Amino acid sequence: MPSQGVKLYVQDKHVVLDNGILQVTISNPDGIVTAIQYNGIDNLLAVENQEADRGYWDLVWNLAGSKGTKGKFDRIEATSFEVIVENEDQVELSFSRTWDPSLEGKIVPLNIEKRFIMLRNSSGFYTYAIYEHLKEWPAFNLDRFRVAFKLRKDKFHYMAMADNRQRYMPLPDDRLPYRSQTLAYPEAVLLVDPMETEFRGEVDDKYQYSCENKDNRVHGWICNDPPVGFWQITPSDEFRSAGPHKQNLTSHVGPTTLAVMHSVHYSGEDLILKFGSNEAWKKVFGPIFIYLNSLSDAGGNPRSLWEDAKQQMRIEVQDWPYTFPASQDFPQSHQRGNVSGRLLVKDRYVCKDDIPANGAYVGLAPPGDVGSWQSEVKGYQFWTRADEDGYFCINNIWTGDYNLYAWVPGFIGDYKYDVIITPSAGYDIYMGDLVYEPPRDGPTLWEIGVPDRTAAEFYVPDPSPMFVNRLYVNHPDSWG
Repeated sequence: MPSQGVKLYVQDKHVVLDNGILQVTISNPDGIVTAIQYNGIDNLLAVENQEADRGYWDLVWNLAGSKGTKGKFDRIEATSFEVIVENEDQVELSFSRTWDPSLEGKIVPLNIEKRFIMLRNSSGFYTYAIYEHLKEWPAFNLDRFRVAFKLRKDKFHYMAMADNRQRYMPLPDDRLPYRSQTLAYPEAVLLVDPMETEFRGEVDDKYQYSCENKDNRVHGWICNDPPVGFWQITPSDEFRSAGPHKQNLTSHVGPTTLAVMHSVHYSGEDLILKFGSNEAWKKVFGPIFIYLNSLSDAGGNPRSLWEDAKQQMRIEVQDWPYTFPASQDFPQSHQRGNVSGRLLVKDRYVCKDDIPANGAYVGLAPPGDVGSWQSEVKGYQFWTRADEDGYFCINNIWTGDYNLYAWVPGFIGDYKYDVIITPSAGYDIYMGDLVYEPPRDGPTLWEIGVPDRTAAEFYVPDPSPMFVNRLYVNHPDSWG
């Protein structure tokens, strides 16, 4: 039997996408996901919440010159709806908001377009956004932007973000003042009288589930009855800010799942996007994939949904850059370039010959100083790992001007290739051999740890038994 094509139903205040596997309802023209119907569940999202507080893009911004990282919260509500693609294989929708100068100081000075895509035979949907600031518009600061999905707390109780970081989670009700005690900051609470006694005495804190960008590919939640998984998959880091080692939030008690494009967490004001009054800027964020899965075997283990989600993540990564987004602002593979070469390390106190930069992180980021990629927040970044012989290949790069940056595990410091690199659509640039000479004043006398930007070789002691997250007690990562 042929599969059902994708259908679009446009209603007065909502639009519905349906491919026979799932239905997604989006408010019209706001562009807020209000319902996801799948596998016999009429809505996976938090039905107790207002419709605008279920699945949405949001941001935090502030006026130019503002201090601190607390700004104005904007749950982005569009004002215009348009069908971009509508056929049996694909439906792509646009929800946009054009900045109005009469609202200066009240609304962030950006044109924002949110897009949603559903494909035939796909157990999920995609979303991406395009932000634009015109040159003549006022200066402002942008602190944070992300996609958030809030799920049904009566259904989704098990969270997974890594093979060794997954568990049953407390309920949001357990964080209420009469059931918990606030600790050093509002996000961290001691569960004093949780509804499920197994969580009594634990600390809940969303920051305990942060993850580096390079490892933040898939995370989400599992419902046991019926066995259903809800997963957020990010197939590329190119649109995330501050490089592969920047940490961001993932999933946390709510149940909530986040796709963070940019944040100032763990870094403060240094990572705020600060736009001048004479600065034009445009950037595409995403697409990300919201993947749903279920068990065909009624007796199967719901946790196998995590393994399936990881496999789907690998498929999405392999398919990047996607061929189906209809926006001209998202370049296809043939509109991108590639850069390759070999990185060597020159350290005569270690070896008389140049050493292949085994496992080096090599990336392209906007031009800047050595190590500036760690605080670069406005452009795109493209990273890879060198092989054991130091060879690297960075594929599918947006056209533009970049510096090549790198760092090598086991050697201190950062490398930068000083000449600007300008990838062109459809062309490969071969850099040849590049040599990094780490800073030295003489032979190594002694060292503590390994310069690999992790704490893997250091023992992390357990916290006070009064303030524990049991996931991390006797955890295999107690060393680092």
